Amino acid sequence: MAVHESEKKLYDGMEDPLYNRPVIDSQTDITSPVPHRKVSGHFEGTDKKFTFYFPLKSQWGGRFYQQLYPLQDENASDRTVEFGVESGAYTVQTNGGGGYRVDAAVAQFSRKVAAEYYETSERIYGYVYGGSGGSLQTLGAIECTTGVWDGAVPFIPAIPTSIPNNFFIRAFAGFVLGVKAQQIADAVSPGGSGAPYSALNDVEREVLLEVTKLGIPLRAWEDYPYLLGLNNPQGLLDFGGMVRGMDPTYVEDFWSKPGYIGTEQSELGDLFRHARVDHVATITQVSRNEQGEPTSLTLASVPTVPVQTGADYVLYAADGTSEIGTLAGSLDPVTRIFKIANGTPDKILNSVEAGATIRIDNCWSLALLSYHRHQVPNQAGHYGWDHLKLADGSPIYPQRPLEIGPIISRNVTGGGTHSGQIQGKVILVANLLDADAYPWHADWYSAKVKENLGEHYDDNFRLWYNDHADHIQYGPRNHILVQYDGIYERALRDLSVWVEKGVEPAQSTCYEVVDSQIRLPEKVEVCRGIQPVIGLTVNGDVRIEIAAGEAVTFTARIKVPPKQGEVVSLEWDFEGNGNFTEAAFNTPGQTVEVTTTYTFSTPGNYYPAIRVTVQREGEASMAYARVQNLGRARVGVR
Repeated sequence: MAVHESEKKLYDGMEDPLYNRPVIDSQTDITSPVPHRKVSGHFEGTDKKFTFYFPLKSQWGGRFYQQLYPLQDENASDRTVEFGVESGAYTVQTNGGGGYRVDAAVAQFSRKVAAEYYETSERIYGYVYGGSGGSLQTLGAIECTTGVWDGAVPFIPAIPTSIPNNFFIRAFAGFVLGVKAQQIADAVSPGGSGAPYSALNDVEREVLLEVTKLGIPLRAWEDYPYLLGLNNPQGLLDFGGMVRGMDPTYVEDFWSKPGYIGTEQSELGDLFRHARVDHVATITQVSRNEQGEPTSLTLASVPTVPVQTGADYVLYAADGTSEIGTLAGSLDPVTRIFKIANGTPDKILNSVEAGATIRIDNCWSLALLSYHRHQVPNQAGHYGWDHLKLADGSPIYPQRPLEIGPIISRNVTGGGTHSGQIQGKVILVANLLDADAYPWHADWYSAKVKENLGEHYDDNFRLWYNDHADHIQYGPRNHILVQYDGIYERALRDLSVWVEKGVEPAQSTCYEVVDSQIRLPEKVEVCRGIQPVIGLTVNGDVRIEIAAGEAVTFTARIKVPPKQGEVVSLEWDFEGNGNFTEAAFNTPGQTVEVTTTYTFSTPGNYYPAIRVTVQREGEASMAYARVQNLGRARVGVR
């Protein structure tokens, strides 16, 4: 149930008619990952569950932290629990799903349980945080409630235009620019030319400019397999089913009406039409497992045009006229074998037989690639879409009857509309290489807060941008990325001190916006925020060419923003493969310079890096709230 605008300032979770019968199922004192009391429960008459993790009484500082995410369950990770304990906070977690209502009710109930456990009548402070879909819930929570949470840390933030558009935009980029992705990557990589448009033809330049202005970080092209979804191209169109259900006439309009690429008389329109596949193939052989279920099909023929963006595989009876349903799976055009994936209903699988036919059709997949052009936001201020408007502000292209992004957003936020009317202090954390939640979206929300708070903006809001970080945690790409959990952990701790003691956190990051790209200044005194700034050179430059067997000298100059901690760790990755080794340096400090040498023995292109870790108290042994950044360069070895 969404909270109506008139109710937002009144909602505090205490008298929720749905979540007003909490039941404690168990209370257990356990020692792992750290000693704490675990309290588990549920709300009677619902499927909602919750868990509280209470530190020892001697370790509790009078607060709780509560993470939100639509797909989580009620069990917090060991890291989350241990971080809470180390921060003097008990941890609250639910299996909340969309919105924030159950989380608000649990937060208030947790105060009652905590007051009894800790035998206190003092005020208990509460802080909510979440990333990606959890950022939508977190912003809904801090905008639509009073008296529940004192502050919030939304990170890698989504906004009402993010879903489904961001994923379709990336798929659009991949369809047109996939063949030039390596050249773009080289241009934006460390030591690159910085001219990603130079190797492109007119159509490719126009598309790269379009997706860049919409928000894809240019530097994210260095990891173009992830950006373009090359490991799972259909994955970028996962929201396609939702669009097909909400806007079923779109595909017909795309291929028949003016204003859509499908009918556009241009090189781009020709590219789409050339990629169109509508092919009917007969099943010549069916392979089955031991249970007799079909697992793969051999087809008599495959399309002459490669299927680049996924397709529908629709099964027809042997007579060729009776449509049975859509098969999930993938086609190998070389072997002509269609591998059936999980998810196909049994009633369709039971109709699979030799002699039946499959229609291979990519009309929807192609049409979805430019769906964003027909979803220009009605709400003002979304400057990333301005290039899709005429001089009078009207959209260049025809718009669909529904603007789908805000509908999805409202469902996840629980009725929040990104109004900027925050009911507590907020530190917003965004990452510069985030290809899923575009960096300019955080700036857009910051402007909404400033519009509402006016002169009180700096008293209640911060925006920290982080370099060398994207959307995904703990992936295999640590040679180009830092983990950002320490960054939002630092934000939670700084937020707590800000609320409870009035100690202001670091100022918002200083940046400029150019074509929807967020650019940071090079000098740490100007950059602000909390990340260290690193200048790495090899033989005095950011890019060099050497002979194999030649020794080179690396110099790294590191500066931490004033009063934001000290460098506690340096790690070198000379060959840029993610294998970091600890480096010794004199003492922790805000300004550090290190020099070392390395010999490259094998020809190739290398992207050496230094990873720097900062801790606010200068304690290298502390495991949490560690803020990292990278310095990178390029070495060509011949």
